Amino acid sequence: MEEVLIDRRDDGVVLLTLNRPDRRNSMTEAMTGQWRRAIAELGHDEGVRCVVVTGAGSAFSSGGDMAWLAQRGTESVPELRERMLAFYRAWLSVTALEVPTIAAVNGPAVGAGLCLALACDLVYAADDARLLAPFTGLGLHPGMAATYLLPRTAGVRLARELLLTGRTITGTEAAQRGLINKSFPGDELIHEVMQTAAMIAANAPIATRLTKLALHDEHPDLEAALRWESLAQPVTMASADMREGLAAIREGRRPKFTGT
Repeated sequence: MEEVLIDRRDDGVVLLTLNRPDRRNSMTEAMTGQWRRAIAELGHDEGVRCVVVTGAGSAFSSGGDMAWLAQRGTESVPELRERMLAFYRAWLSVTALEVPTIAAVNGPAVGAGLCLALACDLVYAADDARLLAPFTGLGLHPGMAATYLLPRTAGVRLARELLLTGRTITGTEAAQRGLINKSFPGDELIHEVMQTAAMIAANAPIATRLTKLALHDEHPDLEAALRWESLAQPVTMASADMREGLAAIREGRRPKFTGT
C-alpha cells in the first residue's frame, strides 16, 4: 500500500497525501520511509514550485504509531535516542525543501502530526480540525521539535499552555491565536489551500526560494537583513525572470516565469 501519495500538478504544485486513513494517518515505519524518499525526490525536482501536505480520510495525522511506541520499552536509552532522531529527521526533512510548503490540516493533527504541520511554511486548517500535543498525558516528553516549533509559531505563552496541559485547540481557535494562518469550513479547505499554492507557484521561482530562505533564517537584526537583501535582490535583478516580470507589466499580461 502506498502510504504517501504524490500528485504533481501542471502548475508546479505537488500534493503529498498521508495515506493510512484506517489508522488516522499515524506515522508508521512504512510511511516514514516513503515520506523520506518522497521529500528527497521532490528536493531534486526543479519543476516543483510549491508542496502541499494533507491527510487522507478524516484525519491529518494522529502522530507517532502507538503500536510502535508500545514496543519500545525493551530498548536502551541510547538505542531509542538514535531511533527517535532518525524518525524526527525523516519527517522534518520537509523543512529542507527550498520551495514553499503548505499544510492543509483537514482533521486531527496530534503530537508529531501537529509538529509536521507546523514545520511547513504556511498552515491552514478546517474550522473543526482538532490540534493537540498530548505528550505529557502519555508519560512522554514532547518530541519532533515540539518545544521549538510551538513557541516559534504560537508564542511562548500558548506553547506552554498546549504542551503542559495537552488540551485540544480547534482550527478556528488556532487561527485566532496565531498558531496557524487561517481556518476554513472543512469542505472548502483543500480548494482554498490549492488556490494559495497556485498563487505561490505562479511567482518567480528564484525570488520565491530566496525569500523563503530569508524568512526561515530569521535575521537577528536590521543590519543582517540589509546585508542579505543587498545580495539576494541583485541576484534576482540579473535573472531572466525579472525581465519577464517587467515586460508583463508593460504589456498588461501575466508573467511566465521559467526560474532562470
